[in-house]
Amino acid sequence: MPLVKELTTKNIDVLDLEKNFKSACVDKDFVALVKNLKLEPKVAIKMTSKLQRAIEAEKECQNCKGFFMCKHAYPGHLEVPKRKDKKVYFTYVPCKYQKQVFEKEEKLNKKIYIKDIDTQDKKQLEIIKWMDQFYETYDVSRNKKGLYLHGSFGSGKTYLLTALLNELEINKNVSIEIVYFPEALRSLKEDFDAFGYKMHRYMTVNILLLDDIGAENVTEWGRDEVLGTILQTRMDKKKTTFFTSNLSITELEQNLSISKTSVDKVKARRIIERIKQLTKDMELISENRRK
Repeated sequence: MPLVKELTTKNIDVLDLEKNFKSACVDKDFVALVKNLKLEPKVAIKMTSKLQRAIEAEKECQNCKGFFMCKHAYPGHLEVPKRKDKKVYFTYVPCKYQKQVFEKEEKLNKKIYIKDIDTQDKKQLEIIKWMDQFYETYDVSRNKKGLYLHGSFGSGKTYLLTALLNELEINKNVSIEIVYFPEALRSLKEDFDAFGYKMHRYMTVNILLLDDIGAENVTEWGRDEVLGTILQTRMDKKKTTFFTSNLSITELEQNLSISKTSVDKVKARRIIERIKQLTKDMELISENRRK
């Protein structure tokens, strides 16, 4: 008797799989995926649900405007089916926003120095002169303002400041931290085990560069608990801080005042006042070198 019951259950399961598969075949995207993977019906029937989830996830990515919208189990990555040696497996691939992060981090980690800077761009000369003076007079034991360098996309802001900081690290034994700020926020939120260590590093390192500030999704937590805390501590400890941004100080203040849940101009102003205390404001408008 139990054997009969087991066989009946298996038959019902098979019928359900076939029914789901036939229903899924109404979707042209599903049919196209099955065809692209060269799946036989008997194999596709068993994978219907996973293939449908992959299609839905891809559609969500097409409408995504940034990490803050990501609902995937592995943020910034999309689970996709691939075929190899007649077998189909699922693997995670980075989305376009995650790829941008990887490219940015690769540039930040590349060791460049002042000698690598192209001095032919006259629009950079004022910045380079300031950097030379900063380098010659920098003393880790004395309080010295950094730079809030803002301007057009791809004008070389990060490149210039990274070269300066690398030079200070190797020749004057200065501890530096170069942080792509949007990714740093995401990393702090996802890895609370490392939160304390990373925050302590950001607050106490000799020179900190917060790259691309203003490109992050503004939240009260990121603005007040993370950025506000880092800047206040660095002010108190008289630590040199640098920023790059595509936004002017005025534009950044407006950007920081609006989060997903509220508008708070007072807290945004506090952040801006700390940045002004820590830096000299300079602008760089030049050719987009990323082209």
